[in-house]
Amino acid sequence: MSDTPNPAVVEALRQAVADSYALLGQTHICHWNVRGPGFFALHVAFEEQYTELFTAIDEIAERVRALDSLAPGGLGNLAKMAGIDEIAEDAGAEEMVQHLVDVNRKLVDTLAKARDLAGDAGDSQTEDLMIARIQVHEKTIWMLKSYLG
Repeated sequence: MSDTPNPAVVEALRQAVADSYALLGQTHICHWNVRGPGFFALHVAFEEQYTELFTAIDEIAERVRALDSLAPGGLGNLAKMAGIDEIAEDAGAEEMVQHLVDVNRKLVDTLAKARDLAGDAGDSQTEDLMIARIQVHEKTIWMLKSYLG
């Protein structure tokens, strides 16, 4: 990697922060408002997901800072950057799970773009971080889809 951070990699990481934060918020609302026969399992699963994600967002934002750039912040700014539709507070459990599958898929696409840009730029640290994040979200997608049957 050159001494100068690649601007495209930095912007892709900033997008990963925004999309991850949007997923965190969506997972939180599902955790708080899920109801029905699957309540206990989903309530616990959603909490595990948003707790893991909170730490991951910090790691991605710190990678942005390590690349001598600024991490995005502010709920309004992050929401605008992410452009993810929010789920209704009164959504049913299956709708919540499908929504989280969809948002995780969008995030995987964002992470894959950052991974590819980092690979092209020779930034193996960012590439490795994105690979690890993709693995987490692909597993989450599989688990959520398994709930849906």
